[in-house]
Amino acid sequence: MSSLVLVVNAGSSSVKYRLLDARTGEVSAVGLAERIADASGGTGILTHTDADGRRHRSELPLPSHEAALTAALEAFDAHGPTLRADDLAAVGHRVVHGGDRFSAPVVVDDDVVAAIGELVPLAPLHNPANLEGLAVARRLFPDVPHVAVFDTAFHQTMPEHAYTYAVPLAWRADHGIRRYGFHGTSHRFVAGRTAELLDRPLESVDAIVLHLGNGASAAAVRGGRSVDTSMGMTPLEGLVMGTRSGDVDPALHAHLHRQLGWSLEEVDTGLNRDSGLLGLAGVSDFRELSRRRTAGDPSAALAFDVYCHRLRKYVGAYHAVLGRVDAVAFTGGVGENSPEVREAALSGLERLGILVDPEANRASDTGARRVSPPEGEVAVLVVPTDEEWQIARESLDVLAGRG
Repeated sequence: MSSLVLVVNAGSSSVKYRLLDARTGEVSAVGLAERIADASGGTGILTHTDADGRRHRSELPLPSHEAALTAALEAFDAHGPTLRADDLAAVGHRVVHGGDRFSAPVVVDDDVVAAIGELVPLAPLHNPANLEGLAVARRLFPDVPHVAVFDTAFHQTMPEHAYTYAVPLAWRADHGIRRYGFHGTSHRFVAGRTAELLDRPLESVDAIVLHLGNGASAAAVRGGRSVDTSMGMTPLEGLVMGTRSGDVDPALHAHLHRQLGWSLEEVDTGLNRDSGLLGLAGVSDFRELSRRRTAGDPSAALAFDVYCHRLRKYVGAYHAVLGRVDAVAFTGGVGENSPEVREAALSGLERLGILVDPEANRASDTGARRVSPPEGEVAVLVVPTDEEWQIARESLDVLAGRG
């Protein structure tokens, strides 16, 4: 059986894709189509990188996701490698929200598509784009199995007391109001790599995984199973992020409505797009925030402190949830590349056995590594995530189980 998988991640105005071997992780090509159906009338951009790392960038009309994926296939023909349906084991699709219906990846059929559509109210910005990518890819590759891998699925192992909000029964039973969690594909991959780095069976490792990018979330993982996570019914809850506030008083909506006359939509937009690091310091990119902090910008310094305080609070909370912790694993663009965040976020947790070795933490390595002292009770790790490889592996596993 072929182990070659085309992974598709369709967003509202972009499509990311990667062709890779699900068993080895070897990448044959990666690409990004941007500015799909650009409201300003701008030209779309397709960047295709081949196996040798050569980047091929072209500007062309991309009025739809179908045009974007068609252009991607043409890029395979023009720049390699040749992509034939017969060579593919599967097309793996990232789908953001699976609700409580999908606790594992599934082979896509019309019933699955309908179920994902019914979950649109829980992810109105993401699931419609995911569905569009599914529809187009199924038309372009009608004879290849398509597998949906859900961001929320990994967290379906949370116990009821962890995912339940203290709200009326009708809200929970009739409208699906509960904690779902996100970044599950990344958390699953990093938890597995953490066990490998510790040279222990996954079932024996309890870890706190911190996925820190423009979006950010923490997960408490016991024996490879999520038992709690910081994001909730939506990706807004939890840690401070690039433009999202994370935890705030739920009464904030009502207060802003009463005092300023703001609509729910205005408050929602403010919390999702104008808050977080952007709201605190006027910049959402952590690299720029770090530059400004180093230059003495007090707003950037406050944003950094708020960000790391929230992280430290969740690490402490998840240490309590797990009872014992074998590792704290940092991943994502910020988690992998900011030694300052790793050090500040874990500062003061020595009594919990969590220490950072300053020299190891600030080393210029980029691979998976330990940044805590060898004698440290809790291993502090940097683990580069690879969500596309995880999607490819899970797609292959589903097909193997079906066979």
